[in-house]
Amino acid sequence: MLRYLEDLISTSVNATDGEIGKVCNFLFDDQSWMIRYLVVDVGGWLARRDVVISVSAIDQPNWKTKTCCVHLTKEQVRNSPPVDSKKPVSRQQEIAIREYYGWPAYWEDFNNAEFPPLRAPVGREFPVNTREDPYLQSAEDVNRYEVADDDRVIGHLENFIVDEASWHIGYLDVKTGDWLHHRSMLVPTCWVISVSWPDRRLNLDHARKKALAAGG
Repeated sequence: MLRYLEDLISTSVNATDGEIGKVCNFLFDDQSWMIRYLVVDVGGWLARRDVVISVSAIDQPNWKTKTCCVHLTKEQVRNSPPVDSKKPVSRQQEIAIREYYGWPAYWEDFNNAEFPPLRAPVGREFPVNTREDPYLQSAEDVNRYEVADDDRVIGHLENFIVDEASWHIGYLDVKTGDWLHHRSMLVPTCWVISVSWPDRRLNLDHARKKALAAGG
């Protein structure tokens, strides 16, 4: 089932020995559009405000009650490596997190259909050093990016639509028009051919213009 990602914000996250906090953000792979981690606000009991938890360690969330359980203890979370979830997360930081928890490295399993092989993103405008050093992006940061075909801005990203079973972001909810006359448009993530991080813009395939024009 497809869900709006923002509906998971403020979901309670429970460790094996009690609640640890609430979901406040997500980190996604900017090449495959897979959600890789939940960012959890644990400020109520831990000095460090946010921690990241792999979706592989999380049971299927209960979207109705806004709760989910993780296969971790509070002590494990307390001692996890620090990550600044407000900035792009490097592969080196991700390795440190996964080695600490003993989580498998999804990027090494190139035959796994759920986690496609990593590739250098087309049109990226800051350095990508190697295949082993991509970045994870903050959903909170990318939200409100402009969405454009060629040089024409068609709207702004309002939300992500995710498959609750696979954690794949299949669509972008784009708001078009001005504040008085606006509507929502669903744009498949496969239409995004490049991301301009400095300009805060998602660029669409030129060939999709006709489809967008036909839609409205």
